[in-house]
Amino acid sequence: MSPPPGFEEQYGSKVCKLEKALYGLKQSPRAWFERFTQFIKKQGFKQAQADHTLFMKFSIKGEIAVLIVYVDDIILTGNYCEEIEDLKKKLAQEFEIKDLGELKYFLGMEIARSKKGIVVSQRKYVLDLLHETGMSACRPIDTPIDPNQKLGNVKEGVPVNIHQYQRLVGRLIYLAHTRPDIAFAVSMVSQFMHNPFQEHLDATYRILRYLKSCPGKGLFFKRSDNRSVEAFTDADYAGSITDRRSTSGYCTYVWGNLVTWRSKKQNVVARSSAESEFRSMANGICELLWIKRMMTELNMEMNLPMKLYCDNKAAINIAHNPVLHDRTKHIEVDRHFIKEKIEAGIVCTPFISTKEQTTDIFTKGLFKPVFEFLISKLGMYDIYLPT
Repeated sequence: MSPPPGFEEQYGSKVCKLEKALYGLKQSPRAWFERFTQFIKKQGFKQAQADHTLFMKFSIKGEIAVLIVYVDDIILTGNYCEEIEDLKKKLAQEFEIKDLGELKYFLGMEIARSKKGIVVSQRKYVLDLLHETGMSACRPIDTPIDPNQKLGNVKEGVPVNIHQYQRLVGRLIYLAHTRPDIAFAVSMVSQFMHNPFQEHLDATYRILRYLKSCPGKGLFFKRSDNRSVEAFTDADYAGSITDRRSTSGYCTYVWGNLVTWRSKKQNVVARSSAESEFRSMANGICELLWIKRMMTELNMEMNLPMKLYCDNKAAINIAHNPVLHDRTKHIEVDRHFIKEKIEAGIVCTPFISTKEQTTDIFTKGLFKPVFEFLISKLGMYDIYLPT
């Protein structure tokens, strides 16, 4: 935005003040969201505190209408059909909108339905990415990362185009929102955005080769009578060859379906495997508390305590043991936080064997048999495969 011609000659160093949020300005998205929020609240909808882009309205009978907004893309869902139809009419009167019918495509995600459940995938996004990078004809591979390779900072090597690398990894980060199978690999290559070398780019291309083998794989949300909320947490120990920090991973299930996951390098160096696992447990509990808050606002059923599965008995013992030890002094905040939630009956921490630990896929590179076994536990499904 620039002043009109002749403005500087007449007013010198003065500036113009815009009275309207024009398209393209950095303040415009926030101004639009505030305007939209005011309108939706006037229709009797309540804004969720767990997610400010979520609005809901309940009927006397307990029916619900849910609205989710991302900039100017809106999803309307729920069983409060009268309210949904009424809101559509009011939105059309207030704004210029287009009703696209039943949800099939949203922000690059493809949605498919059947009597068994819903599948969310990004097949078109993957195929477009392969085409743009010239990898459409590449040789497919079974896993997204080499289990024997340890990526680190390179002092001597072949540098690559930093902007090309950042753009490619950025697109993979967005894809990982529906592809937990590449979460760890993407987390690894994203650590070198500031100074990428050829070996980092090769690792990124390996992810593309894996995607070539299964572009249509996505998340399957099945119908279930299960009303439990569960989380699996895990951590490697000193896995980074650069700074010896550990990688935390967690995934959460609501009613038997995977809903959130994360693979992230810890911000401090852990002095033992139990300590790295303990920090990961704290992250998993934070995610469970957020899910609990969200489900409470939506009036959804859930069984307490929520289960937090961990495969490290030492970490579980630290959480339950009220005695202060020299070895745990420096993680006292996490220890008291976890202990508080356990004693309140919000969370319990059952032990799970390493072979059954789903979160291994978010903390280390795995060989094909183990990788495929854990993929099946994540509930991923490819509807494009021939039956």
